[in-house]
Amino acid sequence: MAGRDSGEPHRTSTPLELFFDLCFVVAVAQASGSLHAALETGDPVTGVLRFALVFFTIWWAWMNFTWFASAYDPDDVPYRLSVLLQITGSLVLAAGVDRAFEAGDLTVITVGYVVLRTALAALWLRAALADPVRRRTAVRFASGVALCQLGWVGLLLVPTSLMLPGIVVMILAELSVPVWAQSAGMTPWHPGHIAERYGLFTLIVLGESVAAATVAVRGAFNRHHGTGPLWALAAGGLLMAFAMWWLYFARPAHALLATTHQDHRRRFPWAYGHYLVFASATAEGAGLASYADHVTRHTTATSAAAGAAITVPAAVFLLTVWAVQLRPHQKSPAERLLFPVAAVGVLAASWTAAPALVSGLLLAAAAVVAGARHR
Repeated sequence: MAGRDSGEPHRTSTPLELFFDLCFVVAVAQASGSLHAALETGDPVTGVLRFALVFFTIWWAWMNFTWFASAYDPDDVPYRLSVLLQITGSLVLAAGVDRAFEAGDLTVITVGYVVLRTALAALWLRAALADPVRRRTAVRFASGVALCQLGWVGLLLVPTSLMLPGIVVMILAELSVPVWAQSAGMTPWHPGHIAERYGLFTLIVLGESVAAATVAVRGAFNRHHGTGPLWALAAGGLLMAFAMWWLYFARPAHALLATTHQDHRRRFPWAYGHYLVFASATAEGAGLASYADHVTRHTTATSAAAGAAITVPAAVFLLTVWAVQLRPHQKSPAERLLFPVAAVGVLAASWTAAPALVSGLLLAAAAVVAGARHR
């Protein structure tokens, strides 16, 4: 398992990587559906916190494998079997999402997560044996990942009162492992390949958002045969999905990764910042579905609170995409002010009669300006 050529031409995702992504769709869908259920029952704070934790495990497992496979991918039988084992862990994790949301029980999620991460630690050990130049980095990754898994298992044994502080400690520990490991030397990851992989996962979460919203809006139309607010919600949700896609792919990420983001101080904020990109896009579908419930079932949430389920994820997506993808390309102060101002406008749309439509128009306007400036 020697390191791959980081300048390899025409490097693309492999069928195994695409299969890996496809199976992660199950976990993403479970997280979105459970967040929708939490919003519907009127417990948004607990639901958002549990969503943030569950989605962290999904995103972190996906991201760590993605960066590993960009640097080391022999595509032999042992490698394929280890990836299939990680896929099995992702499906176990997905099976535990409902229990995590409904009762705060993290046992099944932890089991799936540990299977995922332990299989990756074994791959890092294999890389350490085969790549003496980067052995120190690979050993640090393997030991750091393994120690974190022991921590997650131990967390199941602590009292409930210590669970939240323990989770925060474990998340910080997980985030620290790549920083510590790559301080000993950078792995031979491929800028174009990483940009494509992140773009594909963006398509996954946007697609899940569209699917969740479509199912909810269709059910609402079946119950009420169409009303003005429902038509506005459907049109706004579609416009938001189009604009979010356009904004994310407005500027090429591989150009940043191949130049300025070779530096740790820029690469890690880009890589870690995508947690908010992916999570907000996933949460958008749950928010649109929750607003459909509000329109047709007259839930206990106020109109502003129901609108915020749409506008907050949209504003987070807009600000994060601007920060990690667009801002490094921008030079003038006017360009840098546009997206924060648009995000404030999106949040203000919570108090309008059609928050999805207003948010969609603002996101589309930002996409138009970003595209025009690029051309």
